[in-house]
Amino acid sequence: MYQPPHFKSDDRAVAARLMRENPFASLISVDDAGLPFVTHLPLHLEDRDGEFVLLGHCAKPNPHWRFLRQRPTAVVTFLGPHAFQSPKIYPDLARVPSWNYLAVHCTVAATLVEDPAAKDSLLKKLIGDHEPPYAEQWRGLGEEFAHKMLAGIVGFELKVVDLQCKLKLNQHRPESHAALRAGYAKGNDDERELARWMDTLGMLEPHGKTGGRT
Repeated sequence: MYQPPHFKSDDRAVAARLMRENPFASLISVDDAGLPFVTHLPLHLEDRDGEFVLLGHCAKPNPHWRFLRQRPTAVVTFLGPHAFQSPKIYPDLARVPSWNYLAVHCTVAATLVEDPAAKDSLLKKLIGDHEPPYAEQWRGLGEEFAHKMLAGIVGFELKVVDLQCKLKLNQHRPESHAALRAGYAKGNDDERELARWMDTLGMLEPHGKTGGRT
């Protein structure tokens, strides 16, 4: 993606936080006609000795797993909080509106997970991310039901071979930071989350001084 230097983050911990807090991703492959094929799905992030691996699955009728088998290189995108930026945040009028957002793009190498026991382990990790108590219900549904459900999906591991993290929060315009954060802090869920990220990134220093660190 387009990466102006003032929005680029090389902090893998920041990227990991964004992916874990916004796990509903877009998996993008090339189909047999040479066009992008997109599946929207939750992914589980693991850090394996400094290497990121994403775990997920799709329904067996979804051809995406076949595209991954034929062409294992794919792209995964995560979109974090995003919101409109009004020109009212600037002290002068010669400004235009914009949009702020946080995003992570990963180039991945895919490996299919088709063994039932491995798929069951993968599912338990996703359950652990979103509804841990359901694990007991899943175990109680019985082996026959579990095998039937597992037969209907194909799992995959996506090894992250390249990562881009973009934090677009108007870092290059420090004169706007106090007004931008104040407006976001009173806004909707996405806007309040962007205000918290501004705090995390140290864009507002004590005593009203602003900075643009990423």
